[in-house]
Amino acid sequence: MKKPMPRLLTLIAGLVLAGSALAQSFPSKPVTLMVPYPAGGPSDSIARIFTAPLTKELGQSVVVENLGGVSGALAAQKVLAAPADGYYLFQGSPNEVILAALANSAVKVKSENFRLVHPVADAVMVFVARKDLPANNVDELIALARKSGDKPLTYGSVGIGSLYHLILENVQQLAGIKLTHAPYKGNAPLLQDIGGGQVDFAVLVYSAGMGALADQGRLKVIGQLGAQRSELLKNVPTASEGKELKNFSYKIWSGLMVPANTPENVVQRLHKAIGATLQDPSVRSQLAAQTQLASPAMTLAESAKFFEAETARYRAIAKSINLQPQ
Repeated sequence: MKKPMPRLLTLIAGLVLAGSALAQSFPSKPVTLMVPYPAGGPSDSIARIFTAPLTKELGQSVVVENLGGVSGALAAQKVLAAPADGYYLFQGSPNEVILAALANSAVKVKSENFRLVHPVADAVMVFVARKDLPANNVDELIALARKSGDKPLTYGSVGIGSLYHLILENVQQLAGIKLTHAPYKGNAPLLQDIGGGQVDFAVLVYSAGMGALADQGRLKVIGQLGAQRSELLKNVPTASEGKELKNFSYKIWSGLMVPANTPENVVQRLHKAIGATLQDPSVRSQLAAQTQLASPAMTLAESAKFFEAETARYRAIAKSINLQPQ
């Protein structure tokens, strides 16, 4: 009786070659870019900057889909439930893929479920304070906090376990100060209350709206969180330029991701296309208009290392403050 092994091996080899050919021909149909927030917000605006240049690079239409809810986890889960073939990209940031699961027990998505193909945009984060707070830089803010005694300064964030909450918990650890946390449901009401003097300060992403309020004298921007001054805010010093928070730097980034088990050839094709769009002057100028900077070029290995480091950093802070999922 003839052994079936050669036929089995031929079948396996054929499947491997077919899979390889499929990956090499990617994409052969439109690609969906999932944004984990409703249309019209900052994340949506970033995504739409990339659709036309990515369409050009990939030779297939790239269309945006919006799905908000559960700290971005609904959208992430939908992408993970789809075939891992590169036709469903996820636009993620630390908020959805790292922090959501640390603060919300309903979120089961972990950063390990995704592979970061390439970061695409970096937002400028700043310390923003009420107009009459007697502190004009971060060192003065920390000195004021030390003098506040039994009436700590209040800081706002967009919720327990949010990026801004964790950053200011880290500031308290580094500077040895105590602050009172005031969680809000979004940036807009928090910024409004800083302008109205109801909360002392916050760490937030810099926006054109914030800049307008600062120009009107309704609040003040007293420091940046990046390692260097952003070209968008050359006159505002970084926190690390002072004496209190040396080597302190944070940035909020967004990147295009795929499920972790997406074929390597597909990931490489996407990485090449995204890298090319980031060099497009039109993309860079449109991002700047949204007070975002195009992310620096990274290899796939560098993207992976960056993603792992960001995950470890925020998980360590969450553990140090005993953050429990609610």
